[in-house]
Amino acid sequence: MEAVTGPLILCIDDEALGLQIRKAVLEREGYRVLTAVDGSSGLNLFVQEPIQGVILDYFMPGMDGGQVAVAMRQQRPEIPILLLSAYVNLPPEVVSMVDFTVLKGEGPLELLAKVRRMLRSPEGEAGMEAAGESA
Repeated sequence: MEAVTGPLILCIDDEALGLQIRKAVLEREGYRVLTAVDGSSGLNLFVQEPIQGVILDYFMPGMDGGQVAVAMRQQRPEIPILLLSAYVNLPPEVVSMVDFTVLKGEGPLELLAKVRRMLRSPEGEAGMEAAGESA
């Protein structure tokens, strides 16, 4: 029995269709993917599972992506977070909490490129990129 052994990524987004599409795109590339439709259930998975990277939507009801990122950093600061948003002007304090940002309109190729870099780059380098991209 052959199991998929790629990195385990957690995707959190309140838009079910976008979540399903991202999961399919990532799984086709060999990643294992867990999904959550809100911040609190995403945080539960984040604590319980051996997550290696997070793709996090910014604008969600209840907890927004910034609040979820803060909670994740308190639990496991070494795990890279990619913040996904339809909004160009994200608050700087939110951008500083994540390693990468991707605009939802950029498409799957850009998402996959950032995920690959996120999972292999040192945190310092990733943090510098997120800061540079927000300008």
